[in-house]
Amino acid sequence: MILYDPDHYRMQVILPDKSRHTLPPDPLDIREILNVFSCNPTSVIVIRNGTVVPEDFIARGNDEIRIVSVSHGG
Repeated sequence: MILYDPDHYRMQVILPDKSRHTLPPDPLDIREILNVFSCNPTSVIVIRNGTVVPEDFIARGNDEIRIVSVSHGG
């Protein structure tokens, strides 16, 4: 029998500086996550479990969210 372990279901967020943070498994859209960590959505891409996702994507459960800085120039 497998019991629900709330510590097992945590969203992991990895910031551009490689620091790791844990959020509750509650559904959050990517926009909210970027806001929590003061990330400018025009200067990052967000990868959920290895796949790039848009700002309106809903993350939840034990997702791994990686926020990567992008640079652009002229």
